[in-house]
Amino acid sequence: MGTPETSREPCPDRILDDIGGAFGMGAVGGSAFHFLKGVYNSPSGARIIGGTQAVRMNAPRVGGSFAVWGGLFSAFDCTMVYVRQKEDPWNSIFAGAATGDFLSMRQGLGASARAAVFGGILLALIEGAGIMLNKVMSAQQSMPVMIDESVPSMAGAEGTTDKSYT
Repeated sequence: MGTPETSREPCPDRILDDIGGAFGMGAVGGSAFHFLKGVYNSPSGARIIGGTQAVRMNAPRVGGSFAVWGGLFSAFDCTMVYVRQKEDPWNSIFAGAATGDFLSMRQGLGASARAAVFGGILLALIEGAGIMLNKVMSAQQSMPVMIDESVPSMAGAEGTTDKSYT
């Protein structure tokens, strides 16, 4: 169960990679969302201008928020790998809970605890879906190909008659 994931960078470099990837996802998703919102909320003569202005104002902020979340998550994930000396889904679950907890500390102990529980549950669902998807994909690859040779050839079937109906 504790097989290391070989497609990712080692831990110190992984944090920077995750920060950049999270910023990119947040900036692209934020651009699409805020462009549509800007177009919708602008007057009819300046919809495109309103959409582009909304993107310039809001997309970097959304990208930065995603980058902070991704960097904290990756730092907590690497910390868990170091502390536990194994790389498994529990590291991500704990890292999600710790990230939610850390980002909501300013709202108080109750909000911080709720965010930790929500972050842990969210990452548990994501990790569970990933495990299930891997099992389904590996089961489909290991199934043997079945060739049914009991179907007769249709060549020359016109001249044959079935005697069972007479």
